Amino acid sequence: MIAFNRFTLSNGLRVLVHEDNSTPFVVVNLTYDVGAKDEHPNRTGFAHLFEHLMFGGSQHAPNFDQPLELAGATNNAFTNNDITNYYEVIPRENIETALWLESDRMQYLTINDKSLSIQQMVVIEEFKERYLNKPYGKTWHYLRDLAYTQHPYRWPTIGLTTEHIAEARLSDVKQFYERYYQPSNAVLTLAGNITFEEAKQLATKWFGDLENKHTYRRNLVPEPRQTEARRLEITDEVPADSVHIAFHMPGRNKEGYYECDLISDVLGSGESSRLQQSLVKEKKLFSSVDAYILGSFENGLFIINGRLSNGVNKERAEEEIWNAVNEIKEKPPGAKELQKVQNKVEANLTYQLMEPMHKALNLAFYEIMGDANDVNHEAKHYQAVTQDSFEHVAAELFRRENSNTLWQLKSNK
Repeated sequence: MIAFNRFTLSNGLRVLVHEDNSTPFVVVNLTYDVGAKDEHPNRTGFAHLFEHLMFGGSQHAPNFDQPLELAGATNNAFTNNDITNYYEVIPRENIETALWLESDRMQYLTINDKSLSIQQMVVIEEFKERYLNKPYGKTWHYLRDLAYTQHPYRWPTIGLTTEHIAEARLSDVKQFYERYYQPSNAVLTLAGNITFEEAKQLATKWFGDLENKHTYRRNLVPEPRQTEARRLEITDEVPADSVHIAFHMPGRNKEGYYECDLISDVLGSGESSRLQQSLVKEKKLFSSVDAYILGSFENGLFIINGRLSNGVNKERAEEEIWNAVNEIKEKPPGAKELQKVQNKVEANLTYQLMEPMHKALNLAFYEIMGDANDVNHEAKHYQAVTQDSFEHVAAELFRRENSNTLWQLKSNK
């Protein structure tokens, strides 16, 4: 349970406050409701590019990191397909340093030819190192493009191609900033050694005068229901043959989401999971196998991923995966097995919410999705899954016509 209070500034900035005087620190977390799904298909990678640009300095703070270092703070950021998140963990007495820096770059970020050129080179190098020149680096490019035909989830956060970053014009980047980096498109979360009244006074001081220049209304192209199985085989410089099978599943706020998460745990979470026991330990078809969900806001993907053991026939390996998913439809977990994974999820949720950092992130995450208070009901949703609902969702999920199979095969060179 996370106790918190909230208020909204006149410019639309939502502020969430969790008080915890057991720590000398305050987490300053600023979440923008923008991710890779908000990019134009011909200008992908902008959300991630902006994560880099935001550390390049602003009008009143030409060096972002140095003041934080002097204030004894740590900071970082991340981008995914749904959100962009920035945070600082800072001693209580220096919190205004973080608020000053975040407010300045929210409205007065330095964006010019020089700063753009520097970050373009950084991001392109990251693209090459992590995605183009690394074994399995392009997995998500292949898999997302296979699974999605319309929805902007069809490209990964890094973008579709380096050309989209290299060809980004200053006018494109400024337009992206003006559209998404606005008070009304953000959630400020303060968690730690701060009172609600202090938070209200400081948030008003540093963010209250910022202008909300643009109100953005999202209008995403929905992904049509998949009606036939899709396949792609790629021969690549990889150490072992690898398979990913992706199934379309409900988004975070949709019926069936929690069942899908528990199905992934029963199939592929831990040494005692069904896939691990059957395909790795008993039949020795795979050196590793896993099942997981992406947790996307919109309708997302349920993934089964495995790397074959040496000499294993890929057709047999794929057939055994289907045998396992068909078995879970025909023989769903009994009450004891289901309760085991429900309790494990609840324990993980409880553990994740022990630190102010995780509390801040989770509050912001759920506020962007609709209501921060939903974080306090997550465990109940998992415990509400029944054997019948588990079986019903598994039957809908594991249909051949809902599958997207990617094989990355080891080159014979």
